[in-house]
Amino acid sequence: MTIIDIIQETYAALSANKIRSGLTILGIIIGISSVIAMTSIGQGAQNAIESSIQSIGSNLILISPGAQRGPGVQVSSGRGSAKTLTQSDADVIAKNITEAQAVAPELSGRYQVTSRGKNTNTSIVGTTSAYPDVRNIQIDTGSFITDQHVRSLSKVAVIGPTTRDDLFGEGVDPIGQVVRIKGVEFKIIGVTKAKGGSGFGSQDDMIFIPLSSAQRFLAGDTYVTTISVQAKNAESMATIQEDITTLLLEQHHISDPTQADFSTFNQADIVATASSVTSTFTILLAAVAGISLLVGGIGIMNMMLTTVTERTREIGLRKAIGAKKRDISKQFLVEAIMLTCTGGIIGIVLGWSLSFIITYLGVLQTSVTLFSVLLAFGVSTTIGIVFGYYPARRAAGLNPIDALRYE
Repeated sequence: MTIIDIIQETYAALSANKIRSGLTILGIIIGISSVIAMTSIGQGAQNAIESSIQSIGSNLILISPGAQRGPGVQVSSGRGSAKTLTQSDADVIAKNITEAQAVAPELSGRYQVTSRGKNTNTSIVGTTSAYPDVRNIQIDTGSFITDQHVRSLSKVAVIGPTTRDDLFGEGVDPIGQVVRIKGVEFKIIGVTKAKGGSGFGSQDDMIFIPLSSAQRFLAGDTYVTTISVQAKNAESMATIQEDITTLLLEQHHISDPTQADFSTFNQADIVATASSVTSTFTILLAAVAGISLLVGGIGIMNMMLTTVTERTREIGLRKAIGAKKRDISKQFLVEAIMLTCTGGIIGIVLGWSLSFIITYLGVLQTSVTLFSVLLAFGVSTTIGIVFGYYPARRAAGLNPIDALRYE
């Protein structure tokens, strides 16, 4: 049989029972479209998280406070809320780590902020003039905090666009207005450009004030919650991180690194960790969707076995006039592959469309990759071969005499 003959026979066989063929293809369509849609959601989430991490700064190294670990303690208690970092630690880093491009200590916390009868709960960040360089902050209107503001304990504030909208209304110029934080009035001198993002970590929903003012009027202490260090390039981050660790251990008079009362991590570590989590999440989604592909494959096998039974006399007649086993086997195998390929193509289009609709409606950001499309189509073809092999082999193994007698 030629390829054209096989295709014609396949089309005729599948068209003989359109409803059954359509339902079988539907199982593959649902499976393929589900895999593509789920993987696109996972990939989109990974891209969004990585973009959010990159937006907090370039070549960033973060130093956080943490309580010392006691004997037998697996988790460092109080890490992130301890008061083991000070302004002097940031000064030592800026003075001794020559490869550090900028150093910005900060004291952050959430407070209720009021102005002109409106209020909001937002993040207050006490910091220095180096903060915009370290954290990729740009000013939309006005100016940022200066070293003079820090030295003189100035009661000035720079607000994010989300905070501006909450307190003053969208598009209103708040420069010169006053906000009250913990009973202290701060005059607004600038508004940052929007960076996007939502939730507690959004840099658009923040108020920046001088570090000294935050320590004096809000915290009542001299500690800092984070020290951000910007490396000159990505290649030097690991080296700078090691140098900072060594320097702060000496500064804090700690000889055993395992007893460090601080922790350091760089942006690459955060991205790698987030990517690992989202990759696992994507695999889980794809695996759940893949179950429907398995069900679709079983449906193909069931249909092909039924077809073999219905066409037993036809198989016997073909063998009687000279058809070989490989011709019969090839015929049924091609029918199974045709079903899965048709379902695969429709499923790819449907999955891609679903991903586009989800993104368009703003429900989630999705990202369809070429790899996921090729993988889904490859899996559908493999399912056709695997689940079509047994029915094809069974058809080819029928005895022509017994097949002709079959009723």
